[in-house]
Amino acid sequence: MLMRPKILLLDDEQDFLDLYREMLSQHLSCLPEVHAAASGARALALLESEQFHLLIVDLNMPKMDGLQVLSIARRKYPELRLVILTAIRDEQFRTRAYAMGVDQYWIKPESDQEMGLFMESIESLLSRESNGGFRGVQSKSLVDIVQLECLSQSSTVLKITNGMAEGRIWIQNGEVTHAEAPGMTAEPAFQRILTWKTGSFENLPADLAQPRTIFTSYQGLLLNTAQAFDEAASQINEAPTEGPAAAEAASSAPQLAELSQLKGVEFVLALSTDKNSVQDSWGLENPKPVADWMTKSLEGFNSLGERFQIGQLQQVVGTGVQRKVALAPSGKFELCVGFTSTVTADELRETMRSILTTWAS
Repeated sequence: MLMRPKILLLDDEQDFLDLYREMLSQHLSCLPEVHAAASGARALALLESEQFHLLIVDLNMPKMDGLQVLSIARRKYPELRLVILTAIRDEQFRTRAYAMGVDQYWIKPESDQEMGLFMESIESLLSRESNGGFRGVQSKSLVDIVQLECLSQSSTVLKITNGMAEGRIWIQNGEVTHAEAPGMTAEPAFQRILTWKTGSFENLPADLAQPRTIFTSYQGLLLNTAQAFDEAASQINEAPTEGPAAAEAASSAPQLAELSQLKGVEFVLALSTDKNSVQDSWGLENPKPVADWMTKSLEGFNSLGERFQIGQLQQVVGTGVQRKVALAPSGKFELCVGFTSTVTADELRETMRSILTTWAS
């Protein structure tokens, strides 16, 4: 039988303690055991006598303030999760708190949405405690997770895995500052990561040495990402308008838009191998001639492979004066990717590896 997690609330306002003790004990799925203390001395005494998993602390209190309590708790109980929940909007306090190793710094919620996000953040901290640092994202989208970390003013690096692909999002004091995905960095990488629907993620320690490459607010980033997906959907070319084939083509448009942002990519064309010949492209005004050429080229190379019995075709790369082109089968689709002529052979191979991994996911 799993042990119920134990939470200790510290605040000098009794009404606040009563309210949050009830909410935390009744609205978290792990059904924690919640204790309360109205002074720093009382909180330290409880920590000495019992083992707690999470300490939630107000900053502004008489005699012994929250930072003093947190300093002692961090030194004596290094495995204890620490959260600040305060009405103080002061960057110096926030900076000092994160320097001490606080997990999250929250301004006391003023709306139902903020309260809901706060409760989710507490759930996630307790989940990390029991699951060794990983949480599944099947029940929440990455948009929800980014909003949660930013609204809680966290400083962390989110490591997200999706099959073979791995991405990272740097968050500093509630602002997204950098992102990396296969073949991409900065905002394009952020947008690519947010297309992943399933996987897992880990909260890594904050990385203050990483140079900032993203200067848009997280709200702006999420809006730009949504707009990019909308624009991608509007670029579907010659796709059927009804039936399963239409749904499959529509779902690939955002992926093509993301792939087009990889280094050196000029265009991407995806052609279905089924009878309906679902065709989707990005960066081509007239994709049909390219699709016809791709089909004939792949048929020729596949025939050559069968003749020499060298196995299934994996990839074909052609080099011209104006551009380079790569052809590769991927599941029910065949992909044709155009690159600028300046892309090196190593860069092309690495980018195609990223494209095939992304498309398969």
